[in-house]
Amino acid sequence: MKRRHYKKLASAMAVALPGLAYSAAPVPQLGYYNEGNPASRPFTLAVRAGDYIHLSGQMGTDANGLVPGGFEAQARKTMDNIQDILKGMNLSMDHIVKCTVMIADMGKWGDFNKIYVDYFTPGRLPARSAFGVNALALGGQIEVECLAYAPPAPAHKRGAR
Repeated sequence: MKRRHYKKLASAMAVALPGLAYSAAPVPQLGYYNEGNPASRPFTLAVRAGDYIHLSGQMGTDANGLVPGGFEAQARKTMDNIQDILKGMNLSMDHIVKCTVMIADMGKWGDFNKIYVDYFTPGRLPARSAFGVNALALGGQIEVECLAYAPPAPAHKRGAR
């Protein structure tokens, strides 16, 4: 390459490279919600990252473990657990924008759908993925994780003056 080409290349790089420089975006403030989660569980029930709330996968469990009564009881308790976490954060099921459903027996998919829709406002169902798994923790039959959208209220609506 001739010397004049190097100068042109160097000039072009001097103009382009500053725009390509890495600029770390500020990390959104994270908030952890773990009300009622036993200390022995190695996860947080929900984490706020900016305007989004990531809920850990919930199963049909109570303080004693999996609820008795089979698939339907576990499915209802799973959805109740999600609802309770959101209530504890002053949110509702209407804040959920995405659910991921893991089900041990895809033959029960229709049974779950009948329960699932009762927890949401008609016409406002979240986006959803569902897939069959060969096993779930604790021998459970269903697990659901969710993503909720909940921008913080403006300061004037939180009581600030």
